[in-house]
Amino acid sequence: MAENSPFPHIVTRLGAGRIRRSAVAVTAALTAVSLLSACGYGSKSTDNSSVAPVAAASGAKLSASTVKIGYFANLTHGTPLVGLKEGLFQKELGATQIKPQVFNAGPAEIEALNAGSIDIGWVGPSPAINGYVKSSGQDLKIIGGSASGGVKLVVNPDKVKSLDDLKGKKIATPQLGNTQDVALLNYLAGKGFKEDPQSGKGDVSVLRTDNKVTPDAYKSGSIDGAWVPEPTASKLVTLGAKVLLDESDLWPDKKFVITNIVVSQKFLKEHPDVVEAVLRGSVNTNAFIKANPAQARTDANDAIKANGGGSLDPAILDPAWQSITFLDDPLAGTLQAEADHAVTAGLLKKPDLAGIYDLTLLDKVLTAKGLPAVADAGLAAQ
Repeated sequence: MAENSPFPHIVTRLGAGRIRRSAVAVTAALTAVSLLSACGYGSKSTDNSSVAPVAAASGAKLSASTVKIGYFANLTHGTPLVGLKEGLFQKELGATQIKPQVFNAGPAEIEALNAGSIDIGWVGPSPAINGYVKSSGQDLKIIGGSASGGVKLVVNPDKVKSLDDLKGKKIATPQLGNTQDVALLNYLAGKGFKEDPQSGKGDVSVLRTDNKVTPDAYKSGSIDGAWVPEPTASKLVTLGAKVLLDESDLWPDKKFVITNIVVSQKFLKEHPDVVEAVLRGSVNTNAFIKANPAQARTDANDAIKANGGGSLDPAILDPAWQSITFLDDPLAGTLQAEADHAVTAGLLKKPDLAGIYDLTLLDKVLTAKGLPAVADAGLAAQ
């Protein structure tokens, strides 16, 4: 499905054409419209589905009668999955009704935010960057963090025994230019491997493969490994793959942003009390997840199943959940680093992210709870 180009600063304009997808990889010509999106810098927009509104609780009504919240039915979106199921957001919102909406890809969620179809959303770092840059900083703000980690390089242990064995191998990523694709390309560049970022050809064959078909590609021997998020990584492990590298090990303090909270600037300006209430719910949910990991894991799995995703087997769910850290800090320094990695990979010119964060309300919530404020890495409006 064609989309408007999510970044106006793409270095190389690719030829027009349709995205051709096989069970193994996305190959051939990729248009500029598919380059930088979804959970990273390039996943297609897919249909989204609404879920039933959450019944409003009694209590004081805030400045908006409803708040429309978007998220994915993914483990890395555990905060909204758990918080909605446990009623922790509604408790803070009182008589303001929550209207949740589930999305399958970042571009659709950002488009919905820009159109006013949702007010607040949980989304990956790259869609947030995309939306901010495309609108010249006018449409959204990142107002909080949600999750870190949950990304691994898993390989066939019979073919790849160490990182030095990657040359000549076929490694899958979810999409051209998505967060994991950028991470792999950046890692390979750091190791001295030569790669063409658009085609994926080079010392290592980078095959862009939908996460849904990656396990079958691995079973068939069409790929030798994959740099993928959870739960795909743990699914591959159940098929005999081994974890060669946890991406967290490449980052300072083993933390990097995988999910942010974003808000429409219009909604933030008109309803700061509602935004603050949602942030309180998020902070309370992350505390609940930390204090009740087993219940939170069950809640997330139940929510995924309720949203049509299918329940995850414990052999997949347990290690996948353990590899994700839920936190309030947006890890702003790593957002800039992820953008820089895309520049290194040759996928875009350096974007201007000044002003992308507004952490005022989050810091207010954290301070009220006796928790330290979080850093914006110099990327908040002055």
